[in-house]
Order: sequence, then structure tokens, then C-alpha cells
Amino acid sequence: MVGPLFIAWVLFLASGAVIVYAGSKLSHYGDRIADLTGLGGLWIGVVLMAGATSLPEIFTDVSAALIDAPDLAVGDLFGSNMANMLILGIIDLVHRQKRVWQQAAFEHALSAGLAMFLTSLAAFFILLGQDVKHIGIGAGSAVLLLFYILGMRLIFRQEAVKRRQREQEKVVEAQEGEEDKGPSKRDGLRRAFLGFGLAALGLLIAAPVLAGSANQIAEQSGVSSGFVGTSLVAIATSLPELVTALAAVRLGAFDLAVGNLFGSNAFNMAAFFFVDVAYQQGSLLNVVSDAHAMAALWSVLLMSTALMGIIYRVEKRYMLIEPDSFVIIIGYCLGLWLLFQ
Repeated sequence: MVGPLFIAWVLFLASGAVIVYAGSKLSHYGDRIADLTGLGGLWIGVVLMAGATSLPEIFTDVSAALIDAPDLAVGDLFGSNMANMLILGIIDLVHRQKRVWQQAAFEHALSAGLAMFLTSLAAFFILLGQDVKHIGIGAGSAVLLLFYILGMRLIFRQEAVKRRQREQEKVVEAQEGEEDKGPSKRDGLRRAFLGFGLAALGLLIAAPVLAGSANQIAEQSGVSSGFVGTSLVAIATSLPELVTALAAVRLGAFDLAVGNLFGSNAFNMAAFFFVDVAYQQGSLLNVVSDAHAMAALWSVLLMSTALMGIIYRVEKRYMLIEPDSFVIIIGYCLGLWLLFQ
């Protein structure tokens, strides 16, 4: 007789396969949109792809809030931030000859800084323990959403300058083929947005199934819901970021990959707003364990290491004396061990 644990593993593997396929398509179409619109890989990665790949976290954590499991939801959001930096370390390690970090744009410092600021602010509200809720909305989560919107505005203004420079470089080409290439460009853009939407829909359907089956598997071990959220569920819901980042690097779209990961971290903090609205038993940031603040601050340490690795530009790399992917991978494992303790 087939047991529930076997069914959970089947669902986990099947939904994981769907996420792998949809994630690779998401990177392909995201790169096409960045090229056809002229918005650039950084902006598409930070906003469009980050939002699409973070949908699993939102739906999973809203569901957790509705079933009165706030620690699971909050643990997933902070754990996803840690997992995204683990992914950044992995893609640098797997594609070391491509020097992924060195080829990413300096402008990622702004999105990384925004993600670190929002994560630190979320940890502050948890430790403060004085959050108030009006008409179903917590003040802390509302502040996080507000600063996220303002931060995205800054990133857009910065990227707009580069976009105008790219448009000026292509002005001659556009004048020569405006009439012939206009309709084909619109058709290509339409197909790219359609493909991107279908890939995002695939993630939206498969990711909650994957996260739910991962949670069911983890419950058999008797580990706390907070640690389960930070580790297994966070890794499960971060699988879209892993797949899209690897696919983007293979395409040579380094800004798309790095922007997606830092953008997802910032978006995860804005997601506190939606989870807080779904949780009606009180203010979300008041009721969860203070241990989540440690996961938040640890993810900030990992992000700062990754940011130093991107800014650090030298011809030859020396292990152990510079920010490196090994530091992030080891740091992630150490952080999980400390949280488990």
C-alpha cells in the first residue's frame, strides 16, 4: 500500500521537474524581453523576474498564515534570502571560468543595498516587538512595502540613464530598419511576454505543490516549523531562482541572474505585507520567534559578502583572501547549523 510519505516524495519530484523546465523558459523569455524593450538585464532581473520567481514564496507563506503557521511563513522568507545567496555562490562556483561576479554590473550594488536594508529593517521590527495593526495591516509590514516601492523607483531612475545611452547607440540602426523591423519586433515582444507569462504560471502552479510536499516530508522529523521554513521549505521555494539563474548564466545574461537573486531578496521583504494581511490573529512581526532575526541578519552577512565579491574587480583571484563563493556556501551551512542549535 502506498503511504503518504511516498506520495509526498512523488509530488515533490514531479513539481520540481515542472519548476526546472518553467524556470529555464523564464530566463530565456526574460532575456528576450530585456533585449527587445531595451530595459536591460538588471531592471528585468530585479523587477520582472524577481517578482515571477518570488510568487511561490508569496503563495506558500500566505497559505501558511491562513492556517495559523506564522513561524513557517516568516522562516521561509528569511530562509529564501539565505538560499538565494547560496545560489549566487553556486553559479559562481559552477561557472567559475565565466567570472560571473566580475561581469555583473556595478549597479547591482543599489539592489543589493536595498535588499540588505529591508532585511535588517524586518529583523528590527521582530526584535522591537511593538508592531501595531490597523484595519488588518501591520505598521512594520507596511513600512517594508513602502521602502521597497521607493527603492524600486531609485533603481528604475538609475537604469533609465543607461537605457537612454543604449537607445542613442542604436539610433542609426533603428532609423535604417524602422518600417521593416517594427512589426516583427512587436510580434517578437508579444511572443516573449506570452512565453514569460506561461512560464510564470507554471511556477505559480508547481511551486506551492513542491513547498507543501516538502513541508509534509519535513514534519516526519519533528523539527520546529521555524527551522523547517528556513531550511527545507526555503530551499524548495527558491528552486525557481536556482533554475533561472543557471539558465541565465548559460545564456551569458549575467545581470539577469544576479539581478534576479538580489531583487528576489528585496521582494521577499515586501511580501511581509501580504502575509501580514492574511494573518488575522495579530501582528505578524509580533507573534513570531525572535530567532528569525538571526536568520535575517545572517542573510545580510551573506549578501554583503556577495556584494563585495561583485565590486572586487581584479585580473587574478586568490582564494581565502577575497570575497568568494566558497565563503557564501560555507556561511550558509554554518547559518543553518546555528539556527538548528
